[in-house]
Amino acid sequence: MIRPILTYGASELETKSSPITQFDGQLKTLAQDMLETMYAAPGIGLAAPQVGVNLRLIVIDISGGERKGHQIIFANPEITEQEGTQKSEEGCLSVPRFMAVLERPGRVHVVGQDLEGHPQEIDAEGLLARAFCHEIDHLDGLLYLNRVSALKRDLIKIKIRKLVRAGEW
Repeated sequence: MIRPILTYGASELETKSSPITQFDGQLKTLAQDMLETMYAAPGIGLAAPQVGVNLRLIVIDISGGERKGHQIIFANPEITEQEGTQKSEEGCLSVPRFMAVLERPGRVHVVGQDLEGHPQEIDAEGLLARAFCHEIDHLDGLLYLNRVSALKRDLIKIKIRKLVRAGEW
C-alpha cells in the first residue's frame, strides 16, 4: 500500500524515532508499504518517520527499482564507522522540488537488524553511503536542510512558505 509522504513542516519529521522491539507481521507490512511508497514517489530511500511512523526503520534501493535484489531494509540502523568525504547534490521526498549540495562520508559501516530481528551489517560507499546517512538522519529527527548552510536553508524555507501560501505545499 502506498502511504502519504509527510513534507517539511510536519512535526513527525523532527522527532527522534523509537527503536524497534517487535519484529512481527506489522513490521514486514510497514517495510513493504515503504518500498512501494518509495518506488511510487520515485525515490531511492525512505525512513518510517516520512510516512508518519515513529520507528527506526529504513528502506533503500539506489537502483530505484531498476535491478532486482537491490532492496535494503534495516531496522535500528546505526553508523559505526565512517571515512572520507563526498560532496554531491541531495534531495528528499519530504522536501520535494528542492536540492542542495551536501558533504557526507565517502564510506560508512552500518549495523542493525533485519525484519526478523537478526543482526546485519553492511559496508557502503558512494551513493549508498549517502543514502544511509540521509535516511538515518530522518530517524534522528533531521532533514538534509539541517545540514546545509543557514543562507541556503533560509532561501529554501522562504520558497516553501510561498508554496504554502499558494496552497501548493
